[in-house]
Amino acid sequence: MRYAHILMAVWEERWALQEAKLQAILDFLARQAAGEKFSVDEVAARIPVKAEREVARKVGRVALIPVRGVIANRMSLMGDISGGVSNEALASSFQAAMRDPDVKAVVFDVDSPGGMVSGTDELSSMIHAARGIKPIVAHVNATAASAAYWSISSADEIVVTPSGSVGSIGILGVHDDVSAAMEKAGVKKTLISAGKFKTAASPYGPLDDDARARIQAKVDASYDRFVAAVGRNRNVSAKRVRDGFGQGDMVDAEAAVAEGMADRIGTLEETLQRFGASLYGVEKPPAPSGRSALQQRKRALATS
Repeated sequence: MRYAHILMAVWEERWALQEAKLQAILDFLARQAAGEKFSVDEVAARIPVKAEREVARKVGRVALIPVRGVIANRMSLMGDISGGVSNEALASSFQAAMRDPDVKAVVFDVDSPGGMVSGTDELSSMIHAARGIKPIVAHVNATAASAAYWSISSADEIVVTPSGSVGSIGILGVHDDVSAAMEKAGVKKTLISAGKFKTAASPYGPLDDDARARIQAKVDASYDRFVAAVGRNRNVSAKRVRDGFGQGDMVDAEAAVAEGMADRIGTLEETLQRFGASLYGVEKPPAPSGRSALQQRKRALATS
C-alpha cells in the first residue's frame, strides 16, 4: 500500500531528473504497487541499492558537503528506496558551514542525476545569496544533472572531474494511464471528488487535452525558473542557457568549460589542496592565486 502512495506522489511531482533514472523509479514502484515482490538482487538490478548516506564533514578547514543520488525536497521513503539527499538537509549543512568560524571554504562534492523541482530553486537562491562570505565551490565528481546542476550552479566556481559531466537542463512531468492494466486485473477504480480539476490528471484514465495543457504549463513554468536561475548563477542570459548549455543533454567536462557551464577541470583532491586540505591527511599550504603569484614575481624582479 505504501508504494501506491509513493507512486501517486511521484506522478504529481515535477522532476528535474535524468529521464532514465526517473523511468527506473517509476517502473519499480508500479510493479511494487501491483503486488510484485523482488529479491535483494532483483531490486539491485532495477534500482541502485541504497548506499550508506554520506554526511557533511570537515576536511582541514574545508566543509565538504556530499550531494549524492536523487534529490528530494525532504527525505522520505523515496530516499530509503534509492538513496539520495534532501534540499532541506543540504540547506542545513550549508548554513552550518557558513556560520562556522573554523570553516574557510565550502566544497559541494556532487554526484547526482537530479531530483524533484520542489525546494531546488530555493536552495539555489540561498547558495547564491551567500556568495562573498567565504569561497563556495561545487566539485562535480562525476555527475551534476538537472536539479543537481540547478542547485550547484549557484556556487562561486564549478570544477568538473576530468571524466565528469554537467547539464540535463530540463523538466519532466509524468502521467501513467493504468486503466487498461487495472481492467485486465479485474479492478475498477471509482473516484468521488469535488473541484473541477481535482481528478484532471488521474492515472485511472487517459489524459485529456485540458489536463495535458495544465501539466505542460506547469512544466514550462518550472523550466523558465530553472533557466533563469542558471543564467543568474553563471552570469549569462536566459537565451544563452536555452540555446546552449546542452539543451537538456549532458555535457562532458571539457565542453562544459568551453560552453561556460563550468569553470575548470580538476580532481576533488586538487580542489581541496587549493584550500590547504587533503582527503589523504597530507595538508598543503593553499596554492597562491594568479594575482598574488604575479605580485610575488614583480617584487622579486624589483629586488633583484
